Amino acid sequence: MKLCIIFPPLPFGWTPVAPPSLEYLAALTRRADPDIEIELISASADPEAIERLECDLAAISILTPTAVGGYQIAAKLRARGIKVVFGNMHASAMPEEAKSHGDAVVIGEAESVWPEVLRDFRNGQMKPFYRGEQIALDDLPTPLYGLLQGKRKHQFRIVNTSRGCPYNCAFCSVKPFWGAKVRFRPIDHVVRDVAAIPEKMYINGDENIWWVGQAQRAIDLFTALKGSGKKWMGFGSLRPVLAPEGKRMLNAARESGMRTVWVGWDAISDESLKAYGADGKIGVDRERAVRTIRDHGIDVSLFYMLGSRDDSLDDFKRSVELADRLGVSMHPSLVVPYPGTRLREQYEPYLYKDMGWEYYSGSYALFEHPDPAMTPEVREQLFYETSLEVLRLGRVLRHMFNIPLSGFPEAHVLSLMNQIPVRKGYKIAYEKWKAEKDIVAEKRRSK
Repeated sequence: MKLCIIFPPLPFGWTPVAPPSLEYLAALTRRADPDIEIELISASADPEAIERLECDLAAISILTPTAVGGYQIAAKLRARGIKVVFGNMHASAMPEEAKSHGDAVVIGEAESVWPEVLRDFRNGQMKPFYRGEQIALDDLPTPLYGLLQGKRKHQFRIVNTSRGCPYNCAFCSVKPFWGAKVRFRPIDHVVRDVAAIPEKMYINGDENIWWVGQAQRAIDLFTALKGSGKKWMGFGSLRPVLAPEGKRMLNAARESGMRTVWVGWDAISDESLKAYGADGKIGVDRERAVRTIRDHGIDVSLFYMLGSRDDSLDDFKRSVELADRLGVSMHPSLVVPYPGTRLREQYEPYLYKDMGWEYYSGSYALFEHPDPAMTPEVREQLFYETSLEVLRLGRVLRHMFNIPLSGFPEAHVLSLMNQIPVRKGYKIAYEKWKAEKDIVAEKRRSK
């Protein structure tokens, strides 16, 4: 039996980050049945791979912006007699939809049900749906790093040390998918997985690398990782940074090899932040928190959304001013009401119904705005102007001088590898948007 695990193409091309679901699901498969032959395909890195693959079963991991591409791949494979099982966040949020394009759907986390999926397939009795449980994370296998091949080499692997999120941000899919309770992996297992990564730099893919009230756990993890000799970047919220243990935690993170933290700034205005329910995660003084991180020798990149129903035209301009004031890199997107989130429920009456999942990439206006001046076309044009300005090559290079010197050279390399592919993706998206905006406008008119 041969299994092919597939991650569909990303909306705007290849990135240097290996999709974590590929090598991890391969490890679950190897543990469940060592006799299964496994092939991994990242379609962005190897677009022609789908046409030449041969297998008995295909597992396709879909996020919302990759769902349409995943369904198209499934149609090609099923026409050749290959069975298809879908999984990951979009399949879990829209299982009936996914099932209409495949033979089975894994809803939720795969660990508790993946061996059953493989057994059922071998016996010709695959069920339409498998519902995974949120189990303890004390026995996860090390991903099969190195199994992923392709025409373009991925330079970063992702390591996860926890799952779950206690916050109630309306826009986020993490809590609906992973649960409200934060489940931690044993620290020695994390160290083991980091040691197995072939590259000298990696990404911590946790929703948050430091939680409120869990500073000591973060310090213990960072202390254990200090001996790896590898540099890394991760995602962190701002509130814990200003807690009493914040400085000790940041020092431990820096000494463990952390060079960059990606922070969810989420919204430019405090009013929009409160409307999302994200103010509890951010804390009381987010600009001071960013400066505190940078003072500890760690570079900062801010992720934020523009164009919500509570945003104004002025927020686009203010985001550029914020980048200059804080000396950080900025990565904007337009608001996406993902399926399964509270924001989706709130925005349901205002959605443009004929805009399919392929438009849920963070670069399209997907809903009506109460301000007549904030037309979808205006929001999209301002989004691209803002994105291309904060990622203008001159700004990217100037940011090199704002990165703490203690992070040289890794933080500087990471910053370039973080910003240049995104900048390229935005430029590709902008040209596509200009070519197709009349077609998209027609879809909106049919609401």
